[in-house]
Amino acid sequence: MTKIVKVAVMVAFCWCCSAIAVEFRTHKLTEHVYVLFGQGGNIAIHVGDDGTYIIDDQFARLSTQIKKHISALKPGVPEFVINTHFHGDHTGGNEAFSLAGSHVIAHDNVHKRLVKKHGTASAYLPRVSFDQTLTLNFNNEQAHIAHFAHAHTDGDAVVTFTKANIVHMGDLYFNLGGLPFVDVDSGGSVDGLLRALRDIKAAINDKTVLIPGHGEVSNKGELVQYIVRIDKARTLMLKAMAQGATQQEVLRLDPLAELNLPYTNWLPRERVTQLFYRSLAKK
Repeated sequence: MTKIVKVAVMVAFCWCCSAIAVEFRTHKLTEHVYVLFGQGGNIAIHVGDDGTYIIDDQFARLSTQIKKHISALKPGVPEFVINTHFHGDHTGGNEAFSLAGSHVIAHDNVHKRLVKKHGTASAYLPRVSFDQTLTLNFNNEQAHIAHFAHAHTDGDAVVTFTKANIVHMGDLYFNLGGLPFVDVDSGGSVDGLLRALRDIKAAINDKTVLIPGHGEVSNKGELVQYIVRIDKARTLMLKAMAQGATQQEVLRLDPLAELNLPYTNWLPRERVTQLFYRSLAKK
């Protein structure tokens, strides 16, 4: 076996193992609403007399496993898949679900970005897109889908199950104890994110259940703490930016160290500092 073939086999083996190794966990919120935790964005599942629909669908390689977990709650193909934004850990399963018969719904900007990535004829694309709001009447529930501009990205959608008093916030909410990923290259901004979070905070109550894009199910009190944390980070960044004109000078000052927050390998403090700097420098 040649060296190239050996490498190819190892890559394929590791890829398969990574898919198999994912542990899924289903969390029941009500008789009709569930959260599926796996690898990538949290999936909300709504089941009822009309059928099933889901919010976000994680990675393409996990679609078969995800379908099995959904079918365990109610057999059949989800009628709808709602994307909270365009990132691959939330839209990767679009093609598999679309080919199975699901109808994908997302903001107009998600459609544009997925066209750019996959082409105009791709099954990844939303079949229904909207500008500001859209309401889905299904399973005797009114799901209100609202766009928040220039927050995590330029195509964020938040879904509110009005009767159940449950809100799926997508990646506007990283419930991981740290700071969010602001995708500046895709139209996201710190100030837009804070505006969105404050609007959501004003619209919910103490009994509202919040499904974050990443992390455990949450509530209004924890959302308030998250907003305060981001606002503190913003203040520290602006203070440092007033002292140092360049991004490199701000990185040397390391203003976010004061918060003593946890970070991940893919989103270390240095990268968060860079993204916050780039966003706030546009002010």
